[in-house]
Formats: sequence, structure tokens, C-alpha cells
Amino acid sequence: MKTPLLAAVFPGAVAVVGLVLLVAWGRLATVGPLEARLPGMDGYQRDEAASVRVKPTPGEPVRGDGVPSEVAGAWPWFRGPNRDAICDDGTPLVRPTEPWRPTRLWTVHMGPGFAAPVVQDGCVYVLDYDEAAQADVMRCLSLDDGREIWRNSYPVVVPFNHGMSRTVAAVAGEYVISFGPMCHVACWDRATGECVWLKDLVLEHGATVPKWYAGQCPLVDGDRLILAPGGDALLTAVDYRTGEVVWESPNPRGWEMTHSSIVPMEFAGRRMVVYCGDGGVAGVAADDGSLLWDTTEWRISMATCPSPVPIGEGRIFLSGGYNAGAMMLKLRQQGPDIVADVLYRLDAKQFGSEQQTPVLFDGHLYGMRQRDKQLVCLDLDGNEVWNSGRDKFGASPYMIADGLLLALDDDGVLTVAEATAEGYRPLATAELIEAGQHAWGPMALVAGRLIVRDMTRMVCVDIAAK
Repeated sequence: MKTPLLAAVFPGAVAVVGLVLLVAWGRLATVGPLEARLPGMDGYQRDEAASVRVKPTPGEPVRGDGVPSEVAGAWPWFRGPNRDAICDDGTPLVRPTEPWRPTRLWTVHMGPGFAAPVVQDGCVYVLDYDEAAQADVMRCLSLDDGREIWRNSYPVVVPFNHGMSRTVAAVAGEYVISFGPMCHVACWDRATGECVWLKDLVLEHGATVPKWYAGQCPLVDGDRLILAPGGDALLTAVDYRTGEVVWESPNPRGWEMTHSSIVPMEFAGRRMVVYCGDGGVAGVAADDGSLLWDTTEWRISMATCPSPVPIGEGRIFLSGGYNAGAMMLKLRQQGPDIVADVLYRLDAKQFGSEQQTPVLFDGHLYGMRQRDKQLVCLDLDGNEVWNSGRDKFGASPYMIADGLLLALDDDGVLTVAEATAEGYRPLATAELIEAGQHAWGPMALVAGRLIVRDMTRMVCVDIAAK
């Protein structure tokens, strides 16, 4: 039992000793500034300064035993032939009923990521990442059975950061253009797999690799390839056959690259391209790269992923995640200048797509409201027409074909619904990827052959009417 004297003295002595030790530790220790950790970084390390980067050297193509399919049709770049995620190739699609199990044509294993395919002349092109070889790999597969026709690569270290690859390539005449996770842009001969040229946007333009790596898909406009490096040029156009620069646009606000892709549109008789940088939205003349307008009214705090959606009459619909919601801009001519006015804003409770770009169809917008993972149909004034209720989807892609709305969920389950503003009318569902994980890559559809992917697999199924 403690004596009264010990009971009185002991706590005070402990406190004094503790104070002395705390002061001594404070004098010896040096505490640097604390930095907030961004969510989802998965061990990501920001790219070092351009001065320590070395432009990679492409290898030689490796031939496989695959052969091009004789199936006609094309899905040549991000969001399809018309860049609107609508397939109108005239192929009748099945109107399924439950239970439904479409015919699987092939499955191909992929490196971790979300890069999605394009299709041309019976070939499927996709930029993959080979973890063992530490290389971006351009793969050419047969649309018939997924067997590899050729592959080629260049070395680049990409630490795992919720996957590596994220982009959709673009077919340009005899070539296919890829945009790698570390901002390497390469031109490949579609027939042979030879690398024609390779650009490093960090070295050549001072680009900053986005936090979750590059998600921008290359834009082919006529004989030009238009890219958004940020850095010393907001946008740049090159001759896709040679890689030679045609024009560079100014970047007066110093905006950096985002995951969003460039979109072409017409306004007041002039062709322009529209891009969401990290600080706002800008319109650039497609012929000479001059900056026509910009606005800081639209910006997303964490990651800008969806592309702008031109609506017509100078209107542009913008949406995003991280509580950004959505916005409709309207361009107007003011003397020699173009001004972007805000028509309306929607908060995240009303609408907000974190990753995928909404689809404009028959005067309505179809997209994913990330807050509750519902499919939503909006009129062009931003009013909700319907939502999918208890049917949840997530951050996965959706598209429209033959009057049907095709929507994938995060687990690789496809829902087929009527593409109508009259209401949400699902027909059937089918698991396309067993135990799928993060099936976020945009879909491609050619002649009734639907290609989808999750983190590690790409699957082709036949959904044509029989």
C-alpha cells in the first residue's frame, strides 16, 4: 500500500520527468512540413523533372499467329466514329430477355489498367502495359479470336497507381497513335507494327504527368494530331505522319494536363477544339492554334476526366466528380471576341459523372450520377427526366446503339435498356466478365461485336440479332 507522502509526490515527479524528456526530444528532432496525402495514390511517385528523363527507344515488332478479321466496320478512336459514344453502323442488335447470356468470342489478359481498344480493318489495337518488361506495349489483335497479330513496345517505368494504362488509341490512315501513361505519344504502322515516331510531351513541352497518369485520348483531325500537353503550350497540332509540329497554342494561365480529351466543334462558321485544363475550359482554333476563348468558371478540385459535350448552338455540357456537378456553357460572339457564358449549374446531387463522358441522344443527355451510381436522363435545360432507381452502375462506361442503351457496371455486368427519354426501361442483364473488377475502360462496338474490359481482362461478345 502506498504511503500518503509517496502518493502525493509520485505523480508530480512523473510529470516533471516527462516534461524534461519532451523538451529534449523537441530540441533534437527536426520536423519538416507535413503534406496531405491524396486519396488513391497507391504508391505513386510524381515524375521527376524533365532534365532527368530520357526519351525511350522503341523496339522492333514481334509477330504473332493472329490474322485480321474479314468483319467490316470501324471504331477508330475514343467514343467511336462520330466521337459521341453512339454506334450507327446499321447492325441490328438483339433485344434480350432474361435470362440472357451472349456468345463470348474471346478473352485476352491485359496488364493492370483501363486502356480501351479501337478497331479498324478487322484488327483490334490497344496500348497495354507489360509489368515484367516495364514497357508500354502496342498490341494488334484479331477481331475474330483475339490472337495477337503483332506487338511493339518502348521501355518506361510506370509504378502501379490503381493500374497503369488509361487511354484509347486513334487510327489515322495507315497508322495508329497511342498516348502512354507517362505522356509518351507514339505513331505505329498498322500493318507492320514499326514505330514511325515517338514524342515525349514532358521533354518537348514541359508537360506534367497527371496524378493518376495520362488519361487523354489523342484527337485526329484531318491530317493533324491534336494533343493537350499543358506546359509551354496548352494544345499542339502535329502532322500525324511525321510528328512535325504544325502549330502550338498559348497557355497564358499556365494550365496543366488533365485526364479529359480534346473535342472538336463548330461555332460561328469556325472550327475549334475544346479542352478542359486543370484551371478551366478553353477553345482553340483548329486551323492555327490561336486561343479563341477561355473561362475559369469550370474546374474540378481533384481530377478532370469527362470530355466536353458539344450540344449545338454554341452550347457545351461539362460534368465531373469530386462534388463538381455539371454546367452548361453557351458561346456568343462579342465583337471580334468569343465569350463563354454560364447557362446553368447542377450540383452533385443533381448530376455529376466522375469518369465517363455523357452521351447526347435525341435531344437528351444520358450519363452516370456518381453520387448514387444511377443512370440518369437529363433534358438540355438540366432537368432530370428519369433515373435507374435501384439499378446501380458506378464509374463504368455506357453507350447507345440501335436504339439501345448499353451500360456496364463496375463488376462487368452489362445492362441493356431502351434508349428513350420516356423512362428507364431495362430489358436484360448479362455478366460479361466473371468476378470483374473496375470495368472502367470505354466500350467498342463493331458489327455487333462488343468489346469491354476490366482491370486485367478484355472480352469480346456477340450481341448482334440472329
